[in-house]
Amino acid sequence: MRSIFYVFAGIAFGIVMVKSEAVSWFRIQEMFRFQSFHMYGIIGSAVVVGALIVALVKKYHIRNLEGTIIEFQDKPNFYRSRLVGGIIFGLGWAMTGACPGPLFVNVGAGYPVMLVIIGFAVLGAFVHGLIAHKLPK
Repeated sequence: MRSIFYVFAGIAFGIVMVKSEAVSWFRIQEMFRFQSFHMYGIIGSAVVVGALIVALVKKYHIRNLEGTIIEFQDKPNFYRSRLVGGIIFGLGWAMTGACPGPLFVNVGAGYPVMLVIIGFAVLGAFVHGLIAHKLPK
């Protein structure tokens, strides 16, 4: 029964992404060309909302759906590994016009060409698994 929550959350996420035009290839290209504030506004709003939610989760020791208290743990060398990953992520985002979340939303919105990009994303995850031990930690 808990799974139905995730289904409806995914549907709501998809609707919000489509209606806000966050899945629009055109909007994403505008962002990378610094031609519009639209996507920066969406991303900035998400960062602010996310930071507020994290602060509330930490302050009130909120539990997840399984009843476990949500905890955040520090990670060593957080910035170096995230910098490399961020560069790879950003290059893929700029080349395809879509980040991973909206890939599935775009398929649902009627853009089956995104299945090709999903295939390469899965391939990238597979290759990462093969070489993860050699990457910076």
